[in-house]
Amino acid sequence: MVHPIYRVSAFEIAGAYTLRIHFDDQAEQVINFRPVLAGDLYGPLRDASLFNQVRIDSEVHTLVWPNGADFDPATLHDWPQYVEALTARARQWDLTAAR
Repeated sequence: MVHPIYRVSAFEIAGAYTLRIHFDDQAEQVINFRPVLAGDLYGPLRDASLFNQVRIDSEVHTLVWPNGADFDPATLHDWPQYVEALTARARQWDLTAAR
């Protein structure tokens, strides 16, 4: 199975928890991350001041946050294919944390 390699080339903050992401193949995604911000790694990004510290890692060319959170650039590139599963997983993390 061939796993495509994409690189994030630029991004802009487009709204609360929402980024417009540009890729090296000229593709673009506008992603509202709020539904997937749960669990130990992504949950802290619910703090808007932390979320807005996003940057592009110059080595792996994906989005990273100061707490170590990141996403595979292929997942970001093809977000519509993954968003339902990621949102469901985030809901499970929230349910587990509430117990």
